[in-house]
Amino acid sequence: MDIQQLRVFVTVAKYGSITRASDILCRSQPSVSAQIKGLETTLGIALFERTSRGMIVTQEGERLLDEAISLVDRHKQFMQEASRLKGSVSGVFMLGAGRHSGNGFVSAFLHLVSERFPELEIELKHLGSAQVIEGLRDNSLDMGFFTETESDTSDLTLVEVASFGIYLAAPPGIIRTSDPLDWQQLADQIWIVSSHDGCCGRWANALMEQHDICPKRIIKVDDEAVTRTLVASGAGIGLVHVNADDSHPPPKDIDLLHRVRKTARIMCGYLEARSDDPSIRAVDELVLDLLKSDASGATPSMLQLA
Repeated sequence: MDIQQLRVFVTVAKYGSITRASDILCRSQPSVSAQIKGLETTLGIALFERTSRGMIVTQEGERLLDEAISLVDRHKQFMQEASRLKGSVSGVFMLGAGRHSGNGFVSAFLHLVSERFPELEIELKHLGSAQVIEGLRDNSLDMGFFTETESDTSDLTLVEVASFGIYLAAPPGIIRTSDPLDWQQLADQIWIVSSHDGCCGRWANALMEQHDICPKRIIKVDDEAVTRTLVASGAGIGLVHVNADDSHPPPKDIDLLHRVRKTARIMCGYLEARSDDPSIRAVDELVLDLLKSDASGATPSMLQLA
């Protein structure tokens, strides 16, 4: 039995799903299943009941779960203390990134981490913004990049790293942009809508409620970049990200119909209660250094919003 098996046990128990656990842990589903089976074989008891509703923790599993959570937490604390005593930043650092959280900045950040802290192993998970915030709060993530939400984040230490505007867009030429928008006519168009946990998905639903429309057909996607591609190809209309800087020329591959939000901020943050964690403190200083470089124009090409 090793700590990885316990981490898998805790994650599957939390989410009740091999599929969800494999996404969270960045492992294949067969690997997660094998870890669970291996742990059950070692212990000689069944930890889960496999049902059509998912993985249900057995009575025996429930009795071991709290201890498993404690062991996983203590292992992480042990590794952090060892790093502190050694005077270096090392170990595994769990980083969450929202699907639309400025890949340019994240790429520059990861490059700098590898240079400054070669012994720090970064595990990057692409999640929805709400999932990133949840991961920070349950300590499954050490730090995260996400698009700001309307929820209370007073328990997090946050810094803005980028921003973008949100627009309703259409394929070029199909809707007259010079005329006032007819929202009922727009409801006859095919709408391309990203997932509810993404910022564009939330704002699309709010826009429909605001104008009391219900599109006759909706194509659901899980990534704003896919929405942009589909709109440009003529598949329908949808909400897209546009550079928030007005000095940039408007895009040529799509028509911007309506500004939904002038500025949406991309935040980098961590749980305030963990501000004394050596790894978090070191990586946070690196983020601030990178923002200073951006402000001085030292690395503009790397910091543009993707």
